[in-house]
Amino acid sequence: MQLTPIDHFYLTKEEPNKSCLLALRDIILAQDTDITAEWKYNMPFFYYKGKMFCYLWIHKKTQHPFLGMVEGKHLHHPNLTFEDRARIKIMVFNPEEDLPVDTIRFILNEALDLYKSGLIKLPKKKR
Repeated sequence: MQLTPIDHFYLTKEEPNKSCLLALRDIILAQDTDITAEWKYNMPFFYYKGKMFCYLWIHKKTQHPFLGMVEGKHLHHPNLTFEDRARIKIMVFNPEEDLPVDTIRFILNEALDLYKSGLIKLPKKKR
């Protein structure tokens, strides 16, 4: 069986990063039925109704997994940081510790509200 690039991303990571990333993926996908997993810019991205929503990656300095929120500039949570980004805020996780699932869900819900409210425009549906 041929692995897709997105499967290859997760399955080639060392533990405990692999389990952490897979758990984050499951949390994100369970948040809303309109969130889909995509392979974009050689990384796992998640889209909401066709619009970039968030992504998972490994932090260069700490080598820890992180969640990148595409519209982070609109989100105000103490666990999110810009670092050197203008638009995206990230939340870094220590893969040796339990994930703060409630906090992650809260942040994802706040981000979803940006899209659902119309503040972040969604692509027009094709007829």
